[in-house]
Amino acid sequence: MILLIAVALGLASGFLRAKLSGRPYQSVEVRYVWLVFAAYLPQFFAFYLPATRSTFPDSWVPVVLIGSQILLLLFTWLNRKLPGFWLLGLGLLANFLVISLNGGLMPLMPENAARLLPAGSPVSLQLGERVGFGKDILLEKADTRLWLLGDVFLLPEIFRYPLAFSIGDILISTGAFWLLWKLGSPRQLSQEVLP
Repeated sequence: MILLIAVALGLASGFLRAKLSGRPYQSVEVRYVWLVFAAYLPQFFAFYLPATRSTFPDSWVPVVLIGSQILLLLFTWLNRKLPGFWLLGLGLLANFLVISLNGGLMPLMPENAARLLPAGSPVSLQLGERVGFGKDILLEKADTRLWLLGDVFLLPEIFRYPLAFSIGDILISTGAFWLLWKLGSPRQLSQEVLP
């Protein structure tokens, strides 16, 4: 959700910037995009597709999540000269570190998990267990390695959408925004990204 908002705002501000400068919105060659699809596809089956997520073995979830993070880090490294990709990389690295150090899942504190559930929800949360079909593991702050990099932030209640997110997610979203905003630059971007 945070990334979608950043992409929408980045596109809107980039197009506005290009229009105000009297230049067309630019494009850049993002290389190895197939790595993003290769990273996302296992997550789709493990976390999002109802037909598979309920039968997906919990023991495979850390492998999928860490493997996906490695592919995304490689994608970011291969495109590191593009604007915003260093922020994307820092965010992915932060998420990779906290996930790797906490059993292959993103740590979520019980107080945040409780705020994500609707009032009167019958869902029972167990410490040390995966939260539902998601990528999170319920851990106390004291039991979490690098707890500050976990899903410690919540969307404000004004959005009426329950979502926990991390510093890494913020950096990833900022990097995506930066790239899309830079594409509206009055200067030719291709000169900036050449080695």
